[in-house]
Parts: sequence; C-alpha cells; structure tokens
Amino acid sequence: MDFYELVAQRQSCRKFDTERIVDRDTINRILEAARLSPSACNAQPWHFIVVDEPEMKNKVADAASTKLLGMNHFTKQAPVHIVVVEEKMNAMSGIGSVIKDKHFAFLDIGIAATHICLAAEAEGLGTCILGWFGEKKMKKLLNVPDNKRIVLDILIGYPAQPLREKKRKPFGEVVSYNTYK
Repeated sequence: MDFYELVAQRQSCRKFDTERIVDRDTINRILEAARLSPSACNAQPWHFIVVDEPEMKNKVADAASTKLLGMNHFTKQAPVHIVVVEEKMNAMSGIGSVIKDKHFAFLDIGIAATHICLAAEAEGLGTCILGWFGEKKMKKLLNVPDNKRIVLDILIGYPAQPLREKKRKPFGEVVSYNTYK
C-alpha cells in the first residue's frame, strides 16, 4: 500500500478484536516511527508508556472512559494503550514557544501521534487517539510525576469494524493558495 492509500484508509477505530494481542516487536516498530518524528529544535518532548499488561490496561481504560457522558466506552477492547507524557522542551524550543506564542511540545506530540497512527495502520492495526481521560487517575496508576502532563492516550489493536466513508470538508473549503480564502 502506498502512502496515500494508507492515509485514506486510516480511521479512528472504536471497536477492536479482543481475541488478538499485539506483540511487542510490532509496538516497538511503531514507536520507532514516533521516536524518529520531527520536533521543534529536536526537543523530542515526549515519553511513551506502553500499557499492555491486561490488568493495568483495564485500569487505564477505566481512567479513559466515563459513564456520565458515555465517552470512550470501548477502551477496554484495545489490547494496547500508548500513553503520551509531555516532557520538558529543550531551551531553544522553550524560548521559541514563548516568543512565537505556540506550545511547540503539543505540536511535536501531535506529529509523533500521527506517526504512531500511520505506522500502526501500515502494520494492519487500528488506532484511536484520546484526549478525554482522567489524567489524575491515569498519572497515579502509571506513576507519572505530578509535574508532568499526560497529553494523549492512543489505543492500538486489530480493528473489528469495517472502513467507514470519511466525512471531510470539501478540499476548496480548507485549502487556498497565496492568500486566505
């Protein structure tokens, strides 16, 4: 599959095959793609916690779902959670973030998360990026220091759902050349 087919095929998976595990060699290949992703001033402001032990994975899944709003009720199906912790930016990236009023660490983590999702898709796996979760509970479960932030929880597993038609804004609505709209 070429890159454009990979991008067209990748979707947020909310139903995983609970009978299939994902081996660590595959996860390591996926994380190598994230490790190699670009970051502002090469700061690499991330740490990836792989949660694949079933009991801990279920506790993390509980922290990522809420019954009140029905958010993320599918999280226990995924055999792997990659929890992304924001790490300190290097000096140049930090200075640039202040001067340009852009939190480069979040941008960099977004790029790394994209690499994770596309690498997983290339491996025949599904992913779902979660930003809605109980951060305090997850930090306690995973021994993340209080002064750190958990930015994302990326679910990975074999999909158990068909491809859906992508609903996106028309190309001309989101792209212009040489001027805004």
